[in-house]
Amino acid sequence: MKTDIASFSTLSFLRPDEASLRAQHDAVMASLDAGALGDALSLFDQGRRAYEAWASYVHLQFSRHTQDEQAQADRDYADKLGPIAADYETRLKNRFLHEVDREALEAILTPHVIALWEADATVFAPEISADLEEEARLTGEYTALLASAKIEFRGGTYNLSGLVPYAQSLDRETRHAAEQARWGFFAENGAKLDEIYGRLVTLRDRMATTLGFKNFIELGYRRMRRTDYGPEQVATFRDKIRAHVTPLVQAILERRRLQMGWDRVQAWDEALIDPKGNPGPAGDHDVLVMRAEEMFRKLDASGDMAAFYAMMRDQGYLDLKNRDGKAGGGFCTSFPTEGVPYIFANFNGTHNDIGVFTHEMGHAYQNWKSRDLPWVDQAWPTMEAAEIHSMGLEFLTWPEIGGLVEKGAAERYRAMHLIDALSFFPYGACVDHFQHEVYANPAMSPQERHAIWARLEKEYMPWRDWGDLAYPAAGGRWQAQLHIYRLPFYYIDYALAQCCALQLWLGSRQDQEGTLAVYRQLCAWGGSKPFASLVADAGLVSPFEEDALTEVVQEAEQVLLA
Repeated sequence: MKTDIASFSTLSFLRPDEASLRAQHDAVMASLDAGALGDALSLFDQGRRAYEAWASYVHLQFSRHTQDEQAQADRDYADKLGPIAADYETRLKNRFLHEVDREALEAILTPHVIALWEADATVFAPEISADLEEEARLTGEYTALLASAKIEFRGGTYNLSGLVPYAQSLDRETRHAAEQARWGFFAENGAKLDEIYGRLVTLRDRMATTLGFKNFIELGYRRMRRTDYGPEQVATFRDKIRAHVTPLVQAILERRRLQMGWDRVQAWDEALIDPKGNPGPAGDHDVLVMRAEEMFRKLDASGDMAAFYAMMRDQGYLDLKNRDGKAGGGFCTSFPTEGVPYIFANFNGTHNDIGVFTHEMGHAYQNWKSRDLPWVDQAWPTMEAAEIHSMGLEFLTWPEIGGLVEKGAAERYRAMHLIDALSFFPYGACVDHFQHEVYANPAMSPQERHAIWARLEKEYMPWRDWGDLAYPAAGGRWQAQLHIYRLPFYYIDYALAQCCALQLWLGSRQDQEGTLAVYRQLCAWGGSKPFASLVADAGLVSPFEEDALTEVVQEAEQVLLA
């Protein structure tokens, strides 16, 4: 692993092609033929790191500049090469798994890495190469379509991220108008969005049956590398959310209705969490970037977090400003050959700037702390575990969050954050349930999919009232959730992780330093263990246990409604 961190602007990665991938595959095979298992595994890992670093860079640059022709061309090239790389990787994994002595393999790797490879080996075959390429193209088309939004609103032109401040306005009429403008864009593009998703569902179902699975649900769980639980446990967790969290969120909204004097809570009211107006950030992008280092310095006496953050900032591994042509949302990626992560976000002048920043910093810090683990499979844990690091840091920054929040509003921010975290559970469960129904019945029409969403929305969020916003009222809300298009089944992960992050919140209320030490260790473990083991070894209760949500919901109720 490199010890000196290059500036992001100087990064360059050798562009692979089919010939170079074949050469790397043949070199690993030759080492195996020679009986040099350690050398073969090392060569394999080096090749995967190089490929993943390049692919990560290409897709990051497309997200940063979706309208740039070179970025588009590079992404298209990567999408075409992806199935070829997957073919060579799967061949090698199968040989390691089926032709190498298992004890010898486990002595160098770990049982967890081997279990990940066993899952990986089932999700690809050359027969689905064309479908994988088309899947990547369609998800890119979805990203570009949403990034292209130019919405006229009150004399200005905004992208979807730019409308968010108006959707959180203290003025009810402004919130309503902002939501009308937002959903007007989706209504205008609804047929295209339905077409893209319908083609994705068909492709994914065909890939699943080609690989021998009953449907894409089975394949989707394998692609998510879920090795220690399945759809049944997830369904039970969704039931717990409906039983324990939905009533609490409904009570919180009813209290807000009474405080605000509304006759009822409309969908455009939900984003206004604080009756005084959602507390905003302490300043613009430059202010937050400057103040963050001081926040981490005060939070972590060791100086580790502050030094890490300063490195990312000074070396250009942050892209946080919203701008035209930039993909929406936020994420953290990394370059495995460099050992350093990168944070992508879209600041818009609302409290979301603080949330997305602390969230993605949690991902980045974990990746940094586990950068020296020996295998690329351990650089990140599976996604539900990875989200503990991100959501956990959101709560662990509470003692010093005042530095990022507008003056005098830290306590209000903390209450708003807790309400936001609880409110996510029903929505996250709804997104997951929707996908299970869609992929269990892939031949559904667009109208049937919209009807399913409308039904599930009433089950998980019975308070949701869209009023005169016809498009989401008819079940179109799901089209704004990029994970449904781009990352199927990667959404319940946030709810599973939030269950664990709230336990860190509980712990920090009693012992901030001790809980922070647990968090650091959890980050350092990276992807060295499966989800259940990471949770148990950190002293947390698994979301799949009967009383997983009970204590955190009770504590939150005392804090928010007492």
